[in-house]
Amino acid sequence: MSSISKERLIIFTRYPETGTTKTRMIPILGAIGAANLHREMTEHALSQVVGPAASNNLAIEIRYDGGNEDLMQRWLGSGFEYVLQKGDDLGQRMQRAFEDAFESGAASAVIIGTDIPDLTGRVIKNAFNVLKQKKMVLGPAKDGGYYLIGFPKTAFSPAVGDLFSGIKWGEKDVLKKTINAATGLGIRYFLVDELEDVDRPEDLFIWERRKNKIHHNVAATGISVIIPAVNEADHIAGTIASIGHGNNTQIIVADGGSLDDTVSIARSLGATVIESSPPRSRQMNQGADAASKEVLLFLHADTRLPKDFDKSVFRALKQPGVAAGAFELRIDSPDPVIRFIEYVANRRSRFLKMPYGDQAVFIFSEVFHQMGGFPAMPIMEDFELIRRLQKKGDVVTIFEPVVTSPRRWLNHGILKTTLINQLIVLSYFMGLSPETIARLYRRSKEISCKG
Repeated sequence: MSSISKERLIIFTRYPETGTTKTRMIPILGAIGAANLHREMTEHALSQVVGPAASNNLAIEIRYDGGNEDLMQRWLGSGFEYVLQKGDDLGQRMQRAFEDAFESGAASAVIIGTDIPDLTGRVIKNAFNVLKQKKMVLGPAKDGGYYLIGFPKTAFSPAVGDLFSGIKWGEKDVLKKTINAATGLGIRYFLVDELEDVDRPEDLFIWERRKNKIHHNVAATGISVIIPAVNEADHIAGTIASIGHGNNTQIIVADGGSLDDTVSIARSLGATVIESSPPRSRQMNQGADAASKEVLLFLHADTRLPKDFDKSVFRALKQPGVAAGAFELRIDSPDPVIRFIEYVANRRSRFLKMPYGDQAVFIFSEVFHQMGGFPAMPIMEDFELIRRLQKKGDVVTIFEPVVTSPRRWLNHGILKTTLINQLIVLSYFMGLSPETIARLYRRSKEISCKG
């Protein structure tokens, strides 16, 4: 990623090791609580910039302290470049980060911290736009420091190092001293939004306010419904119609190369269509990158949502500790065996906290991006996402049902389809790779069609 991008965002953080992280918070939160606070804030900061980075070809580099690269990847995922911070103090570490970025070919670089809850992708985008005109950009913090600093390569010279020397980091005059030094060096700068950071116990209300905003204002920003589709002309109209357009809802169809009228039908009904390619995990992730709402809902192209589904989603996500949810399953068939399959699926979903993708899984966009989206798997991507979500919080199944097409069961036989589904899950638990399981699944469908 960094080898082709001309803009690089460098995120300064540290591994959330108990006792050495957010030490000013330990007297009020305890060592574990302080480390957890830092972990949550880093994940939040990352979630705010991943989407804009993907859409603007922006490279993300994580400069870390503590731990090691393996621990950092296990924590934040393998989709970023990790570099150990180098230098005796914060100033030296930032200077080294800029030097490395420009030596590796970046045309501009911005450094941010992770203790600014209200930092957004819009602020980051604005900062890089500023660097097309100015020699330096700063993000002032209300406590007198700064949370963001950036330069274009053309303005970064050995003299700029004076901006990082002779400063007592953490004092209330850091921004003022930096601006004075820049003025003395003739560096034209620009200030982006002033924001609040969370550094001391008296700042904790800022973080709590941000968390409450995430959980209580979801209805104001609505739901992005993401529909992965390939050759779904027979079903896509009914699916989109079940969503409606009057409930602050964005409809995104991530088309995987349809050869029928799926795309034209979706566009005629007001959906945003993005071009993608299988597997379904890639389609859904690209749909999520294009989403603009606080909540994401992943809907199969042959599944219809219940009336007022948005109200049900908001009620579920406002419950304390809820990370995600799904609907009950209803299969559009009167067959009594199908009724039994529904019963088992809904019991599993509710009591094991394990809904599947055909139940229209919904999740906060922030949480989804924190987790890196759906894993890049050709099959079982919904199963694996739910397993990871269970570590984040409660996964609820609400009583209103979605209605899905019975075609899978009717095309290949009800009992045979059910048996294949269970064998797929068992194979995954036994350690077979998703690629192997996908090949076996395709083979089983071919045999069913020939039979």
